[in-house]
Amino acid sequence: MLTDSQQRTLDFIQAYILRCGHSPTYPEIARGIGIQSQGTAHRYVKALLEMGYLRHEEGTHRGLRLPDEVAEQGMSIPLLGKIAAGLPIEAISGYDSVNLNQMFGGENRFALQVEGDSMIELGILHGDTVIIEACNEARKDAVVVALIDNYEVTLKIYHPLSHNRIKLIPANASLQPMVYQADRVQIQGVLVGTLRTY
Repeated sequence: MLTDSQQRTLDFIQAYILRCGHSPTYPEIARGIGIQSQGTAHRYVKALLEMGYLRHEEGTHRGLRLPDEVAEQGMSIPLLGKIAAGLPIEAISGYDSVNLNQMFGGENRFALQVEGDSMIELGILHGDTVIIEACNEARKDAVVVALIDNYEVTLKIYHPLSHNRIKLIPANASLQPMVYQADRVQIQGVLVGTLRTY
């Protein structure tokens, strides 16, 4: 059995890995579980390692990993049925689960926090966390992370044009699309999903 502090530490590390694609550092763990002592955070992590809830990959700065069985168990939540967002439907109980790791996890995936309101018409709001699959190509009208002029990144709808140009379109009618020569834009990933807490 885990203590409350150990469980809180494990929950924080699992959520951090899901959100960021890599493990937190000890200062980040301490802040994340609301303590000041990195030594105490290290002690909690050491206990989790000894009990098999975590494993450590040697030679890496962010080397904490989740064993497969813990990742499967810890990132699943019960799926109890369906709920209407339109006309009411009959409440039908179910016994299943949603595996967040299968939905959002993966070696080529990473998370970004959204700033601004340029994608609100797709339901992507300021403060949301978007899950991105790393790639350098995208289909027409996909939502992508685009690097412009090797300097700034933006989340936009990707729309290739003729004459070697690319249009990046916001999902906000009050904002204008941006058109660039293709060699100025590098695709860094495509949108997989969005996470939001209330």
